[in-house]
Amino acid sequence: MAIVKWTPFLEPFEDADFPSLTPVSGFIPSLDIYQNKSNVIVEAPLTGVDPSKVKITVANDVLTIEGHSHKQSEVDEKNYYRKEVRYGSFHRSISLPLAVNGDKAKAEYEEGILKITIPKIAELKPKSVKIEVKKKKK
Repeated sequence: MAIVKWTPFLEPFEDADFPSLTPVSGFIPSLDIYQNKSNVIVEAPLTGVDPSKVKITVANDVLTIEGHSHKQSEVDEKNYYRKEVRYGSFHRSISLPLAVNGDKAKAEYEEGILKITIPKIAELKPKSVKIEVKKKKK
């Protein structure tokens, strides 16, 4: 049996030892995550995805984006040299680097880019407590 290099996104091929091996369906959207003074901002390219069919949740400082991308038409007679554009369901969950207020998250979609803005939770400053030393009475 030949050694086959593993890749997370298999390209379609036929092999005598692995005839049923098929490419991974769907796709995993890439994310850019950054912050400004008061928000954590997440941007994801979702070109061709209907934004009304995307579900976004924020729970316990974990952001989840899920949805589905449809291919409008399939032409069987195309003679592809390479086929990398993926269609299908996607699901992406990622822990955010800071504590955030998920109830106040906002999302907008413009020119194929989904932008999610999530307010940070104000960092609690430690409170100093002075220790009162009492002398034992005799």
